[in-house]
Amino acid sequence: MAGMARRNVGNVGMESDAYGNGGDGDPYGNAPYSNGAYGTGPDGGAPSVQGHRHGGPRGRRTATATAAGVLAIAALAAGCGPQDPAADALKQPTAPAPATTATTAPAAPSPTEDGKADATTPTPTPTPTPTPTPTEPPTAPSPASPTPAPRPSTASPQPEVLMRTGSEGPRVRELQARLRQIGHFGRNPTGYYGTVTAEAVRSFQVKRGTEGTGATDAATWQKLRAMTRTPTADELNPPTERPVAKPDERCLTGRVLCISKKSRTLAWMIDGRVVSAMDVRFGSEYTPTREGEFKVFWKSRDHVSTLYDTPMPYALFFSGGQAVHYSADFAANGYAGASHGCVNVRDKKKVAALFDQVKNGDKVVIYW
Repeated sequence: MAGMARRNVGNVGMESDAYGNGGDGDPYGNAPYSNGAYGTGPDGGAPSVQGHRHGGPRGRRTATATAAGVLAIAALAAGCGPQDPAADALKQPTAPAPATTATTAPAAPSPTEDGKADATTPTPTPTPTPTPTPTEPPTAPSPASPTPAPRPSTASPQPEVLMRTGSEGPRVRELQARLRQIGHFGRNPTGYYGTVTAEAVRSFQVKRGTEGTGATDAATWQKLRAMTRTPTADELNPPTERPVAKPDERCLTGRVLCISKKSRTLAWMIDGRVVSAMDVRFGSEYTPTREGEFKVFWKSRDHVSTLYDTPMPYALFFSGGQAVHYSADFAANGYAGASHGCVNVRDKKKVAALFDQVKNGDKVVIYW
């Protein structure tokens, strides 16, 4: 670096000044310096002022300026700092500004080639930095609370169901007979628990202030037994499907076939006492059975109708061609059909016994 400085210093004397003077003269036409351009010694040391030919004031000023230039060039070569303090200030690196958390305003849109802002370029929106949520320290689990013991149910247990729809047997027959005693069952016992029996039980339950289920549970059966008496054999096994109607007053004396159209029953009565009873059916709307008081005038065990050509066994004629007799059609089809005016009986055994007991001249009463 020192040798380079000496070479640069030597070249100064060869350059022209601002006034067009030669490279080997000073600004005032003086001869070149002795001992090199600046009068430096053989060791390349600092320039010697005494090396100038003229020692006047102007020469001293020139020497001083020259020395200052040499020192500046030497300092630049040695890397000590800039020549101009102002330039040094411009070239000094600027310390980075402290980071701030304030949101930076969006940059202005860059102009397009025509100098106008590009309206179609969207301005990017800075994404805010999420603030971390402080994490609470974990808490110790609370001790488990004891599970309360289940409370006993206060609902009363449902009573056992003894009979319901579809049941059948002797107990059902007794149920029906007891319900008939207090007016809740309007038919004779059959031993089968059907819709009629269920409705009778429901009626009894509702009247006694209990839930009307229609099924006979233990509580219902106990109440019914407490209100009724034990049914008799005739009440349990009556001769007819429907209860025998209250007899007409004309049936209370003598030997009478007492026939009720309302209950569709025939009661064989002697002096007001029912000897036997049976189900019967009557003629249709177009061939009605006559009503009134009659007498048996003819008995025919194996009679066959000459008008309709149908069998009429055990016939007891009481009015013209009308008679009490057995009907196979009634036994097979029940009340779905009708007679041609006669009183049909469907129980062959009973009508056969009746045929043997009735005599010509016995009274026949048909009423509603």
